[in-house]
Amino acid sequence: MENPVILKIDRVGMHFGGLEILKDVSLEVKKGERIGIIGPNGAGKTTFFNILTGDLKPSSGSIYYKGENITNVSNFKRTNAGIVRTFQRNNLLNELTVLDNLLLVLQRKHHLQNVWFKKRNEKKYPKLFEEANQLIKTWGLEKRANEIVKKLSYGEQRQIEILLGIAINPQVLLLDEPTAGMSQAETDYIVDLLHNLPKDLTVLIIEHDLEVVFGLADRMVVLYDGGILIDGDPNEVRNDRRVNEIYIGKEEAAAHA
Repeated sequence: MENPVILKIDRVGMHFGGLEILKDVSLEVKKGERIGIIGPNGAGKTTFFNILTGDLKPSSGSIYYKGENITNVSNFKRTNAGIVRTFQRNNLLNELTVLDNLLLVLQRKHHLQNVWFKKRNEKKYPKLFEEANQLIKTWGLEKRANEIVKKLSYGEQRQIEILLGIAINPQVLLLDEPTAGMSQAETDYIVDLLHNLPKDLTVLIIEHDLEVVFGLADRMVVLYDGGILIDGDPNEVRNDRRVNEIYIGKEEAAAHA
């Protein structure tokens, strides 16, 4: 049985004054798909994510999630419904430990907002701590659990942010440049982490590292000049003459300069 469509983008456009960023973008995303989104700078990739998360309202068109029109739904409600996003820049509480960052996310997930105003400890909230510790163990971060976030390397902070996104148990995870600024070892760790995500989790990835995104995605979407240039499997996109001319070719040329 074919997986259902979980996210539908219907003729979405976005402009700021006279500047048109996206125009007539349509895309259907099935549950469990891994979609890589690439394109040159200025193609509209981040704007596209901002529209999906509700941080921006499109100038035209509609967004559907599980068949319901969410075009006018707030980003907070979309997150609660299962659409979760990580950012290009870390969005962590740098003065807190890794464990505390994770506990705050889990409190929101379990609607324990009142814990913010009470002394929180493992004795009072054993299930909360148990879930946090299990996630930390699953992703191999036991040695970092009690480290203050600002003392971690940039790559480690990126790992933590992705972990926080996963902790909410999203149905759609939007990853904006998940390996940006990482060493090769840190990149390899993130790639392994992403390969081990639940198979029924839908993932959309904006990524400039072509080796990473082609290795993770089972479908590629290329944005160019505000629209979708091509939407197909990785091999089809990799071998497309237009893609090589406007994007991949430029990357290769720069690498050999």
